[in-house]
Amino acid sequence: MKPSFLPRINFVKARKIILFVFIAALLFGGGYFLGSSGFKANLNKFPKVTISRETPPDKGNLDFSLFWRVWDSLSAKYYDKTKINPGKMVYGAISGMVSAIGDPYTVFLPPEKNKVIQEDLGGSFEGVGIQIGYRGTQLAVIAPLADSPAEKAGVKAGDFIIGIKDAADGADTGTDGMSLADAISLIRGKAGTKVTLTLLRDGSVEPIVVELTREKMDVPSLILSYSGEGGSIAHIRLLKFGGETDTEWTKTVREIIKKDNVKGVVLDLRNNPGGYLQGAVDIASEFLKNGSVAVIEEKGDGSKNEFKVQKLGLLLNMPTVVLINGGSASASEILAGALRDIRKISLVGEKSFGKGTIQEPEELGGGAGIHITIARWLTPNGTWVNGKGLEPDVKIEDDTKTAEDEQLQKAIELLQ
Repeated sequence: MKPSFLPRINFVKARKIILFVFIAALLFGGGYFLGSSGFKANLNKFPKVTISRETPPDKGNLDFSLFWRVWDSLSAKYYDKTKINPGKMVYGAISGMVSAIGDPYTVFLPPEKNKVIQEDLGGSFEGVGIQIGYRGTQLAVIAPLADSPAEKAGVKAGDFIIGIKDAADGADTGTDGMSLADAISLIRGKAGTKVTLTLLRDGSVEPIVVELTREKMDVPSLILSYSGEGGSIAHIRLLKFGGETDTEWTKTVREIIKKDNVKGVVLDLRNNPGGYLQGAVDIASEFLKNGSVAVIEEKGDGSKNEFKVQKLGLLLNMPTVVLINGGSASASEILAGALRDIRKISLVGEKSFGKGTIQEPEELGGGAGIHITIARWLTPNGTWVNGKGLEPDVKIEDDTKTAEDEQLQKAIELLQ
């Protein structure tokens, strides 16, 4: 069944719409970081630009004289002429213009940052395998990726990152006041090189120092395991909604339905920061017979359009519980909200992040891109989660001091 869209959102384009991961939004949320301190890039990668000072006819009522005065003053007076790079200055100006809207999810992405987003969604990149963000004002680990160098070294969700050292690059710095963009630039690097992180962990008095060797990682969309009595519960850890998610999901579901003793599914969306909207619609359709997975409001006039269930699912009658936490955002919340609203499937864990807008990516040429917020989405019952998140039906905090996964155990208990 083809979903209904507003005229300018056709089905092909809709598959490319990104519910921008909340971590990426923090990463690229301000032109300040790109146009001023902390933006580290090879200046040769910026395009050579020919700049015209003529005001476009349709912008004739705007006064650009202040912009050019600042441009000329910097070019003439700044003491280190090697820092005056027109291409970089243009990118910084564009970034500042976009950030002036005040929407952290509408962002301009210079080529290096745009490449990072594409790599993350594609699931292949070089690094240590941690999602990072902030706890309060301090840089922290949101979650280590499964089977990554960070997870193998014992890095845990919630660890504060207070220091980053890369001897090869001569970097050795504390993270107080550091932007996420700077942190990513320091932590990421070529496979085989090393980076040292100094961490503070709740309950630990002394800092924890871990040396990590970067690897090339192909991060899967999901991991399947079996729990419960006799392996009767299928535990699906859905890590993201990326370009390969549909193929991996289809293979996983077929494996589950072939097993005779599977009596329930735990759909684990914890620390899943989102990705492609279409992936959330496809997976929701596996569990739902009909209805709207998400209601889209593209304009501020109250008009609504819907992403509907699109196929005959294979898990329509399968008892299911969904796990969520503060790292469940965007497409994860669409999926969780739809399953609860339509099938009354219980959400277990902690309140989700709360991101209720939709971004559309656009390639600009030269490797640069822009993500623009084009709409907001509501759950089938009309709930807008933005800034509020989804409250779980069964609230259980994960006790990181124990090896047991209390949230997963509760989900299995509910199914058995």
